[in-house]
Amino acid sequence: MSTPSTNTADLKALKVRQILPTEPAIRTTTVGSYPVPDWLPGSTSESAIIDATRVVFDTQRQNGIDLPTDGELYRFDPSHPDTNGMIEYFVRPMGGTRQDFGRKETEEFRRKQTMGFRAKPAAVVDGALSEGCLDLLSDCVRASAVSGGPFKFTVTSPYMLARTLLDHHYGDFESMLMAVADVLADQVRGLPCACLQVDEANIPGNPSEAPLAAESINRVLDAVDKDTERAVHFCFGNYGGQVIQGGTWKALTDFLSSLHTDHLVLELAHRPAEDLDALKDVNPDIKLGIGVVDIKVNHIETADEIAARIKTAEKVLGPGRIGWVHPDCGFWMLKRSIADRKIEALVKGRDLFLGRME
Repeated sequence: MSTPSTNTADLKALKVRQILPTEPAIRTTTVGSYPVPDWLPGSTSESAIIDATRVVFDTQRQNGIDLPTDGELYRFDPSHPDTNGMIEYFVRPMGGTRQDFGRKETEEFRRKQTMGFRAKPAAVVDGALSEGCLDLLSDCVRASAVSGGPFKFTVTSPYMLARTLLDHHYGDFESMLMAVADVLADQVRGLPCACLQVDEANIPGNPSEAPLAAESINRVLDAVDKDTERAVHFCFGNYGGQVIQGGTWKALTDFLSSLHTDHLVLELAHRPAEDLDALKDVNPDIKLGIGVVDIKVNHIETADEIAARIKTAEKVLGPGRIGWVHPDCGFWMLKRSIADRKIEALVKGRDLFLGRME
């Protein structure tokens, strides 16, 4: 089985299926990653990835998720299990990058960077960044062909990617960052998905760079098709199931309000209660997505717990402010049996809150 054709007619046909659900008032979604099935690493053929992606979609749809994600299984890199390949998948195919480096450049990266979860750069930038072999369209087409309806496609933010690079070409971080953003902007145009989500897990710990990060993220969001929902996901890290970044949402409300997004996807289940109060100041034109499932613990939330979290959030933020509920982050660090039961609880809890359960 091969990836579906990407000619204009086929892309239009795939796009027709990508109509974002508008009901109920609070919709459910997942954030991105899903646990890699035990059988997939031993057979990473194209047909195996397609089959696994179909399983991920079907699992979510059978449990009632309104906007599922593809699970990002094609990005998994066993050489980088701490980040699930979310960095290397994007930067290593780019033109202008190099992945072979020794002690000198490793030490140079350590002196310049403050990313505690990385001891080495994802790549060294020796020339002008370009598309190279990066091809998000093919991966989105693959997912769209087996999605069974509207779905969300995810892209790591240019700011987070740029922070993992060692620059030997541009001479300043801002120039390199905007070059990364331009590459991603070209990649997200015309993708056959109902929603394009940009993922950022580094800026919560570096709020002083928020204006620069917003500029780069907006460059990507502005390239998304007008009929495609735009989302931005923020969390405080999910490396090995651990919190990596310090900080609070209060320090980021101006940043969140400046984003050219339709809704936000925010970690809140694993956060202190006062973080909710800060979100009252976010631009009211941006719908809020509230994390109500904690992915850093194995505890399976009950429907009552999920409903209570939504009720608390609505009481603080006001009626009509919450558009989405979801897990705090991706599920890839959890066992499938845990992830699937949390997905089921998410929908049942949302339904309980809305009075939809029989």
